Amino acid sequence: MTLEVLSRQAEGNPGKTPLLFVHGAYVGAWCWEEHFLDWFATRGRAAHAVSLRGHGASSGRKELDGFGLADYAEDVAAAAASLPGPAVLVGHSMGAMVVQKALEKSKAPAAVLACPVPAYGLMPSSFRLAWTRPTLFAGLNAVANGGRAEPEVLAEALFAGRIEPSRLAACYERMQRESRRALLEMSAWSLPLLNGSRLPTLVLGAEKDNLIAHSEAQGTAHLLGADYRLLPGLGHALMLDEGWETAAQAIAAWLEERGL
Repeated sequence: MTLEVLSRQAEGNPGKTPLLFVHGAYVGAWCWEEHFLDWFATRGRAAHAVSLRGHGASSGRKELDGFGLADYAEDVAAAAASLPGPAVLVGHSMGAMVVQKALEKSKAPAAVLACPVPAYGLMPSSFRLAWTRPTLFAGLNAVANGGRAEPEVLAEALFAGRIEPSRLAACYERMQRESRRALLEMSAWSLPLLNGSRLPTLVLGAEKDNLIAHSEAQGTAHLLGADYRLLPGLGHALMLDEGWETAAQAIAAWLEERGL
């Protein structure tokens, strides 16, 4: 399996613990490249982002529907092992669950779980969406079944407010299908083990997240015994939203507090 890993080397006074970013469903490592990789590198921290198998420029696109969370966890472990030293694992949405699965067998200095799929699976979030935002729920179901949602659905799902049309279009064009097996497993069939946090862990919730309510993110933090930070004004795609730097600063500040 060939994995795409995008990297930025630390500038200035390197020596801080590097980061390995893990994307969520329907995207690839590119979602971290727009802002986060350079932002952390210019502050003395090497930053890497992996495209899980079947995503981005990694191999396996034709076999995508056969991949599950355990396969993705293997990719995270492989990408981490390819780096010069241990890296903090930063997972977003589905990627946060993949990071938790990877940590069942691998070690890391720390973990950051951003807008994580709840530890108890997607079913409660899906019921909430169907009840409160039926149009968004229908659009997301179309995407899950291999179709394409309208850009407006993407905007509501990922961003806190109005997004520049050109940026929305660019993001829309780079979105891709997700593994049906992985989506099924996230619903309840292959969830991470809940043994409490075995390492320093930060959970981030986004105030304007229409997919994973910030109360659900806080619940995950409670179940894991992890630190929790609420990001005001941000939507689900916190690395691409207009206020993305708020999320980057929260991660950096927590790492500094932990001496990482």
